[in-house]
Amino acid sequence: MSSEKFESLEDDLTAIIDDIKFKLERKLPHYVGEEKKSAIRQLERKLEETHLILQEMESEAKIAPVSYRTQMLGKIRNYRSDVESITRTLKKGSGGSGRSSDNFGFDREDRIEASQRSKLLQGHQSLQRTSESIARSQQISAETDQIGVEIIDELGQQRETLVRTRERLTDTDANLGKSRKILKGMARRLMTNKMILAVIILFEVAILGGLVYWKFFS
Repeated sequence: MSSEKFESLEDDLTAIIDDIKFKLERKLPHYVGEEKKSAIRQLERKLEETHLILQEMESEAKIAPVSYRTQMLGKIRNYRSDVESITRTLKKGSGGSGRSSDNFGFDREDRIEASQRSKLLQGHQSLQRTSESIARSQQISAETDQIGVEIIDELGQQRETLVRTRERLTDTDANLGKSRKILKGMARRLMTNKMILAVIILFEVAILGGLVYWKFFS
């Protein structure tokens, strides 16, 4: 079983059930009068304790892994059926205890005590539901925090990537600027060389024309 708490609760429950069965089958039939009434009240309190334990076990089963949950819930159903059977047996055994004929206010005290136990049980159930709701809220909050941390980390990584990309673009722009300056310088030198070459050609043509004129017309 995956839950140590579930196993501990199960041990407590089986011990209480065994104790109730022993007293119900072996001792209660021999009691009479006030002694029997006192024994019945004790057994009723123990039965209420079994209901509280079963509720805690059910809460543990609900949060257990799926592979164990079915087995846990099956055990809980069996224990609850056993407790209900004991309750029916106790009611039958207490039917002839003379409670309805008691004229000393004992039934009224029993009803008050039963009402108080019922309110206590309801309060425990409400507290259990509140605790489960708080546990679920805490789990959702923890998951939300984890998602938030992951998103922040991812955004940080994206920011670093964008910063590096911007730096590369800045370097690229700088390199492009240098390249444009180099190309402009090369274009100016090329134009200057062309002009010089044209002047040289014109000068050579002029010299050649002068030689031809001198040779044929002098």
